[in-house]
Amino acid sequence: MTIDGLDDNTIHDILTMTTRIALVGASTNPDRPSNRVMLHLLRRGYDVTPINPILAGQKLHGRIIVASLLDALPLEMVDLFRAPSKVSQPVHDAIRLGAKTIWMQLGVIDTETAAFARQAGLIVVMDRCPLIEMARLRI
Repeated sequence: MTIDGLDDNTIHDILTMTTRIALVGASTNPDRPSNRVMLHLLRRGYDVTPINPILAGQKLHGRIIVASLLDALPLEMVDLFRAPSKVSQPVHDAIRLGAKTIWMQLGVIDTETAAFARQAGLIVVMDRCPLIEMARLRI
């Protein structure tokens, strides 16, 4: 069993039914995983909004980087490239702004915040990468 308790059908549904992704922790450094994941998601047809308050206004893969989730509305999925100790605030913002799914990247594990988001009705994927899951599930 995975740490998030989600089965393959749920992951498949998330990855095939989601169209809009807010990517928190976007980086213009091509060596950073967030940069590579964003590029791949865009190439797969997802509408990805990069979020990084320090880089707001710059372009990343043809998209304007915005400062906050509020600037990325409407939200479907929030993909978190943040340290586990820094996911609580974006998760609370995602709940307030109507996101459906929180996706915490590999190594990002915060069970308390995940439980809070689930109580608010969101699906929470934790310690996974969408690219790895797409390949594994042949999406």
